[in-house]
Amino acid sequence: MIAPPIPHRESERLKSLTDLNLLDTAPEERFDRFTRLAKHLFRVPIALVSLVDAQRQWFKSRQGLDATETSRTVSFCGHAILGQDLMMVPDARRDERFVDNPLVTEDPSIRFYAGYPISSPDGAKIGTLCIIDREPRMLSDEEIRSLSDLGTMVEAEIAALELATSDELTGLSNRRGFRTIAAHTIAMCRRVGRDATLLYIDLDGFKQINDEQGHAEGDRVLDGFANMLLDSFRDSDVIARLGGDEFCVLLTGAGEDGFMKPLHELDARVGTWNADAANRGRLAYSVGFVRYDPALHDSVDALLGAADEMMYEQKRRRHEERSRPGA
Repeated sequence: MIAPPIPHRESERLKSLTDLNLLDTAPEERFDRFTRLAKHLFRVPIALVSLVDAQRQWFKSRQGLDATETSRTVSFCGHAILGQDLMMVPDARRDERFVDNPLVTEDPSIRFYAGYPISSPDGAKIGTLCIIDREPRMLSDEEIRSLSDLGTMVEAEIAALELATSDELTGLSNRRGFRTIAAHTIAMCRRVGRDATLLYIDLDGFKQINDEQGHAEGDRVLDGFANMLLDSFRDSDVIARLGGDEFCVLLTGAGEDGFMKPLHELDARVGTWNADAANRGRLAYSVGFVRYDPALHDSVDALLGAADEMMYEQKRRRHEERSRPGA
């Protein structure tokens, strides 16, 4: 095993990392969404956002791994931050740097590793977005570009920590955050021929809840609905509150009508909420969906606009049905 060398200007690198105030902080959806998506897109058991401190690598986000940190001396990420580009280890048992590394010979039995070195806003390499498999493999050129894209999105999220990219009430992405994530996700889908579907969801009668029950109850309804979305859809789906009572979900690789099952689950959760007498604010929603078509949707806003139109068409039809005599 070869321990990772110490980078040049290590003291400056560590200061950049410390100044970000990310080490030893709680998990955040802003980073978890990327590791969930990486785990899903590359079909690997483990995906991490790793920060390389002086003596350890600490995981700001982790999927498929119980450990929160490891020693820097055995870290793959410690090697990855030495370069500018993605580092790939097709089979750790055949790489002299890792052949007898305890992370290879013992749990989690790493065979394949690919890590994109993440830079802080001042350019210092502070960690990686990495994926890990227990079987040897190689990434194609397209997959390398896709993982690198996700890594740059993590960098953008770090750079935007002082900007509002998350909804304060629900913890979901807000409109700005969603646009950033969705743009990269759709670009990936276009390159690799992966399907994507956008759902645009609007709560029906929400203004009445705010007017009659008060804003505190309105906030509780919004937060409750956000949690229902998180519980109903996959971890890899991008869920956002666009503003007010509008939400959206971007699904990738779900297949034809792959959103129907989670929508049925959402319906069931809404029914449970409404049956509980403690919940004064009753929930109802309208939804429009659009499958991404590169020939029709040249931007995230175009996709949002098309799904929004579908949603309002559903609202219009339901209003007409209720207005018919005898309805």
